[in-house]
Amino acid sequence: MYKRIAVVFDSAGTLLHMYRVAKESSTGNILENIESTAIVAQKNGCGLVVLNAESDILLRSRRDMPLFEFIKKYRISIGISCSKGIFTPEIACDIIKGTSPKMGDIHDVLEAVASHCPNIFYLAAGLIVDSQAKTVPYILSTGGHVFNTTLQAVQTLHSMKVDTYIASGDGLFALMQLAEFIDIPPERVFAYSNTLMKEKVVLELKQKYDLVLMVGDGINDILAFRAADVGVMTTQQGDKRPKELREAADVIIDDIIKVVDVVKSL
Repeated sequence: MYKRIAVVFDSAGTLLHMYRVAKESSTGNILENIESTAIVAQKNGCGLVVLNAESDILLRSRRDMPLFEFIKKYRISIGISCSKGIFTPEIACDIIKGTSPKMGDIHDVLEAVASHCPNIFYLAAGLIVDSQAKTVPYILSTGGHVFNTTLQAVQTLHSMKVDTYIASGDGLFALMQLAEFIDIPPERVFAYSNTLMKEKVVLELKQKYDLVLMVGDGINDILAFRAADVGVMTTQQGDKRPKELREAADVIIDDIIKVVDVVKSL
């Protein structure tokens, strides 16, 4: 009997090999390969805030311009990629306004990623906001390129009549670039998806499909793993994954192309 199957992908670390840097506000130090979602998960009131703006626009700003002024002047929308406890865009904006990180901080992290990844697919910026301490402890940038087997994996699933989706904490602009490249329709892209939103996407798709798979690599995928018929954790990024995430996954793969074999086995 024919089964209707959907596969939901996270983006960073799952479809894309990522390079991440953070500028520590207290010291000015640039830190490499920081796991931002893990930092947020450690403390109530923390949120990972994404700036929904092209990197070129960010880099054309004055270095001495306060970030809040930039957001207001250019009407930049922000999204909450993940959070712990009560955290909203309004809370984030109030704290950004009060702490006044500068656009020069954004420049520093964007330039650090770009210099490390010459063939970068996309470049994004954000920050970690601590609503309890009312601080912005880290300014962030991430950049990535598509894994060598990502396009093949998605194309093969499509040839098998499997519908594909993206549910990611990344910003809309970056995800639309990725979706266009790997031929996932824009209406099947869910940006700024935190842990609960990813779970919701999976649960809603289960009403339409016989089987739903969630494919991801981060702690913010854990509820979606549990909600899915099959939770698939990828280790292709190479970072150490939390024990509880491994335990929540039904299958662990080391290459995104192997999700095709998982679907074939169902």
